[in-house]
Formats: sequence, C-alpha cells, structure tokens
Amino acid sequence: MSVNTSVGTSTQTRLTRNQINGFWASWGGWLLDGFNATVFALVLAPSMKALLPKSGITPTAGHIGFYGSIIFAIFLVGWGLATFWGPVADRYGRARTLMMTILMYAVFTFLAAFSQNVWELALFRFLAGIGIGGEWAMAGTFVAESWPESRREMGAGYLHSGYYVGILVSAVANYTIGAAFGWRAMFLLGIIPALLVAFIRWKVQEPDRWVKVENTVKTEKKALLSEIFTPELRRRSWGNALLLTVAMVGLWAGTVYLPTAILDLAKTHNIIGTAATHLSSYGVGLLSIFTVIGCLLTPIIARRWGRRTMLGIWLACMIIGVLGTFGLAFYTHSITAFFWFIPILGLGGADFAVFTLWLPEQYPTKVRATAFAFATSVGRFVGAIITFIVGAMVSSMGTLGLPVDFTAIAFVVGLFLLTMSPETKGTQLPD
Repeated sequence: MSVNTSVGTSTQTRLTRNQINGFWASWGGWLLDGFNATVFALVLAPSMKALLPKSGITPTAGHIGFYGSIIFAIFLVGWGLATFWGPVADRYGRARTLMMTILMYAVFTFLAAFSQNVWELALFRFLAGIGIGGEWAMAGTFVAESWPESRREMGAGYLHSGYYVGILVSAVANYTIGAAFGWRAMFLLGIIPALLVAFIRWKVQEPDRWVKVENTVKTEKKALLSEIFTPELRRRSWGNALLLTVAMVGLWAGTVYLPTAILDLAKTHNIIGTAATHLSSYGVGLLSIFTVIGCLLTPIIARRWGRRTMLGIWLACMIIGVLGTFGLAFYTHSITAFFWFIPILGLGGADFAVFTLWLPEQYPTKVRATAFAFATSVGRFVGAIITFIVGAMVSSMGTLGLPVDFTAIAFVVGLFLLTMSPETKGTQLPD
C-alpha cells in the first residue's frame, strides 16, 4: 500500500461546520464511553456486596474480587465482539454506525441499574460492552477521515482526551451522586449518551473520503474483514492487534483495579464509608487528568519523534506506574506513595491516543473502520482471559497488588513488538 508523504504543518486549514459538529459528536461519545466503561470499577465493591448475597454467594473480600473480575471479563468479551461494527461502518457509514454504538451502550448501562443478581449485571455489562467496543473505531475513523491533513494529528489527540474526561466525570459523579444515592444511581446515568444520538442524526454528515468509496464498498462481494489480511496488510493487522492487547491489559490493571486498591488502602488507615468513596474518586480523577495531559502531548511528540517512540514512552510509564502503585505503595500501605505514582500511570494510559492517530494511517479508506475495529476488539478476548486470571489470583492469594503487578510483563512484550511495527510519521492518510 502506498501513502503520500510530506505532510504540511506550517498552515492549518479552517474547520468546516460538519467537521466541528462531527468532532464534538465523536468526542462526546468517547467521553460518555469512558464514563460507562469506568462506572463498574467505581461501584465494584458496593454492587458486589449488594448482589452476591442475592446470588447465594457470601460477599467476602475474595468473592468480591473474583466475581467482579468475572463481570469484567464478560464485559471484555462483549467489547471483543464489537469487531463487526467495522464492516458495518465501511459499508453503511461512520456517523450512522456511531449512532448505533452509542445507543446500545447507553440503554444497557441504564438497565444495569435494575440488576437483581450478579448474572443479570454481567449480562447487561456484556451487551453494553458490544456498544462501547464499537464507538472508539467509529469516532477515530470519522475524525481521521473528516479533518484536514494539517490538523488530523492534533484531532486524534483531542479526540482521545474525551475518554479520560469521561473517567473524570465518572469520578465526580461517584464523589457526589454515587456517595449520596448508591451504585444503582451511577448506572442510571448511563442513559445520558442516548441524547447525543439525536445530535448526530441531525447535525453530522458522513466524511467525504467515505462517500467517495461508498458505492464501491457496497457493490463488492468480498468480505471486508478478509481484506485486512491480504499479504500486504496481514502483518500490520496482527501486529496492531497484539499491541492493542498489551494496552488493554494496562487499561484494566491501571483503571479497573485502581479504585478497589485505594479502598483497600483506606481501610488499613481506618478510612471508611463516604470518606473512602471520596478518596477513591480523587484517585480516579487524578489518573484521568494526567491521561488527558498525555493525550494532548501525544500528537506533539509523535509528530517530532514518531509513533513508535511515542508509544514506547507511554508503555514505559505503564511499567513504572503499575509497579509503583500496586507494588511498592500498596504493600507499604502508603496512600501518599500510591497517589504519587498515579500521575505516571495516568500518562501511560495515553497509549490509546497513539493508536487513534496511528491506526488510520495504515489502511485505505474502504477497510479503515474494519481494521480499526478488529485491532481494538480482538485484544479484548485476551484481555478477558487475563482479567479472569488476575481475578482468580486475587481470590486465591487474598491480595490485589501482586496479581496486578504481573500485568507489567505485558508492557515489556509491547516494547519488543514495537520494533516490528511500521512507522508512519510524515505520511498522509491513504485514500
């Protein structure tokens, strides 16, 4: 596949109304995606304490960690099944498919508030995961294809910051609404993204790049998924999927278990109840703030040093952050040290912003969404297995720190995989 080079960076093209509307629709969807994906991490302990007895299970610390991990794993399987959204978007449009993904995760996050046992909650999280898993690929593809070349890199960084602003919003909501009204209220907030669908329906048009190939894609009989495994694209498709798998492990290690770890530390210092909930919210808020900073830095550094170098820096931050929080700080029972390492962990979480910039540059328009969805979804299945294993280790070892520490190994593997990945610095988006 050939790409055009020599991207101009000295001037910036003025954005059209549709480009602005499309960006805010994508950013808003990604923000609400971050909220919905994180909400269970924040309410894991209280929701499991309420639902395990109704499921005939004693709510011990080990059972809370184990069954919470099962629900996370099931959620990731749903996220992994979101691969099918890619071919849908390549055939029927980015904006249309974006609406469907947002509506799906909004409805099933809302319904999770009415769960009467852990298995009902698992089902609703599974279905919400299918919707959440598709939103990233749709939003990332839309912004890459609709924004002018001179601003596309920054657009990717701005876009991905939305997910972590969503995490920050979830922390604020947990600090206020969750602390006052309980875990069910947090899930009820999940219906809010449905309001965004109306905006997309009336205000956002499909990118011109996709419109140009629309008829070709619709009339071709070949399966779009098979086209990303041609001899020309096969290696990068599997390579991207493996790198995303590494990033997925980090997401669940750094984000999902962070609130629970803070609650465990708070208990050792006799901080309980609302005060503990507030402390965990502070931690998640701090994490998300530094990840937003990392997202905004990503296109600047990636433009100067390249995509691979940028991802390598964030993977190194994940190694330091995971070992510092769940290793050193957790086992020395130091809340202060834990919070000192959270910013490093937060910066590492910006590794996903690199993919938002990098993946669209590697594929032609007619299969871009398919490739994006495959790379961002297939790793969820491996992530589900890892999450289940971590949960089982937490249950058998009776500790959260060491099992999560082991996930740092994945980032070492990621640094090795980077040496075999294509560098697309200085290239334009292929047609």
